[in-house]
Amino acid sequence: MRVPISWLREYVSFDTSVEEVARRLVFTSCEVDRIVHRGVVDRDGNFGLFRVGRVLEAAKHPNADRLQLCQVDVGEGGPRQIVCGAWNFGPGATVAVALPGALLPGADAPLREARLRGELSQGMILSERELELGVDHSGILVLGDGLEPGIPLADVLPLGEAVLEIETLFNRPDLASIYGIAREVAALTGGELSAPPGWNPQLAGEEPVAVEVQDLEGCPRYVGRLLRDVHVDASPAWLKGRLVAAGMRPVSNVVDVTNYVMLALGNPLHAFDHARLADGRILVRPARAGETLQTLDGTLRQLLPSDLMIADAERSVAIAGIMGGEESEVRPQTTEVLLESANFDPLTILRTSRRLRLRTESSTRWEKGVDPYAAEGAAVYATQLLVELAGARWTGATDVRGALPERPVVRLRPELAESLTGMSFPASEQRSRLEQLGFEVSDELDVTVPTWRARDVTRPVDLVEEVARFRTEDVPATLPTREAMFGQLTREQRLRRLVEDILAGTGFFEAYTWTLVPAGEGRVPLQEPYSAEMAALRCDLEHGLLESARRNANAGVERIELFEIAHVFRDSDGELPDERWHVAGITNGGYFRAKGAVET
Repeated sequence: MRVPISWLREYVSFDTSVEEVARRLVFTSCEVDRIVHRGVVDRDGNFGLFRVGRVLEAAKHPNADRLQLCQVDVGEGGPRQIVCGAWNFGPGATVAVALPGALLPGADAPLREARLRGELSQGMILSERELELGVDHSGILVLGDGLEPGIPLADVLPLGEAVLEIETLFNRPDLASIYGIAREVAALTGGELSAPPGWNPQLAGEEPVAVEVQDLEGCPRYVGRLLRDVHVDASPAWLKGRLVAAGMRPVSNVVDVTNYVMLALGNPLHAFDHARLADGRILVRPARAGETLQTLDGTLRQLLPSDLMIADAERSVAIAGIMGGEESEVRPQTTEVLLESANFDPLTILRTSRRLRLRTESSTRWEKGVDPYAAEGAAVYATQLLVELAGARWTGATDVRGALPERPVVRLRPELAESLTGMSFPASEQRSRLEQLGFEVSDELDVTVPTWRARDVTRPVDLVEEVARFRTEDVPATLPTREAMFGQLTREQRLRRLVEDILAGTGFFEAYTWTLVPAGEGRVPLQEPYSAEMAALRCDLEHGLLESARRNANAGVERIELFEIAHVFRDSDGELPDERWHVAGITNGGYFRAKGAVET
């Protein structure tokens, strides 16, 4: 998961450096694989050379049919002449401009004034791809009206920023959102946490929204909202930039809103073309025997009764929590949208996703268990954005639910933290830390767990973990006391170590190669291969050593002498393959060099 820092700061204020925040998250909450800096570089005044411009004149270049000669106001008193190759704008357009001296993303040298077909170009009118705000390079980026020429572009768009690349664990689904990370950062830094985003716009009608849930265990909650007069178009540049920074591809304003809210709050959503739903209704049911569905990726999926489906009055229109169908997807012509913000059973989604070998951003969140109480907040925020960005009218809503889980109440035992960790934890510190994380602590030390932590905090020892994880750096670095040592190496282990020592002593280097190989190189195929190159378990060590030798040779290594001692796999009559130890080596020193190593 990628967390743009500017997005994070919208939900929590902190003065700590990004590097320090990342370090603390590693100790307390999740793995931070790296910090990526994307977009325009913010150093040596580079941001100041990117400005909002207004096109005063735009005419055909006198010496080139495919170029425009433009006069652009960038707030300097007089216009700049800029040559541009795009034709999707004209006089009066508000555009993004880079002035001479600006360093664009991925550029090796700053932008310079230049003559293009005999005419001086004093800057560059930019596309969204040149700013790394999107993938479109067919035309320049046209900004909204009302912006004054000359204001810094960084005040309007997320030009460049740091992005945390985070790996969340299976027991912390609450961290699979920007707001969830913000909640942790607030507890870590003492920063102020804002309220979750989103507010309900005015309801422009009371149309019924027909939703029926036949399996309340598989779908304990389904919030449906109807929006009319929707204008499907490209998303604004700020929204595209946020999605790209978070690792998602912009599609359209409607689809982008559902993805944006999922990233923000952690609850996946889906938008249906309401006009393409038979009878305009939604039915949540198990798949019928022999039923199929063409999903958005163009694949025809064979369904089983164990799969939970979103259907209309006639046929399935989506695989619940995983992927929608082609027939009901939002198109440029769509004007009516049924917004789905539901909650699905983790195991149901996991089984279907694995069977179909179909993993999506939605399914990975449902598998971990999403807070069922988050569905309403996600629907509210998405409705607000659809009204603002797609000109929609919100005309109807429904909330079908089963018995939602109660919030666990766990007794806080202050002495337990000290006995388990060996460190001092005053009761006041434990109470304060839990309250920072959203837990409610009564005077009798009964702790009411927040809904987003109800799956993994159910025992007093879980409360100890919540408190102690913020003090891991205080744990002294000591080795356990060893009073006695038992056990010894087996004969096979001693033999393997002897062979390793001998081969290393003859000048060979030990290699560790992939256990997985292409299908033609192994005898035990994987049921769910990672890729064509990693589709089977190896039956010998030859493939890996040859690949290693080839890479070393390509890198200019003159002396190649490698060996490996590892498992290989063969077919067997049992449930698991036959697994054996093998040793193999490779050298470019000739036959006698190999013969000498073997005889040694």
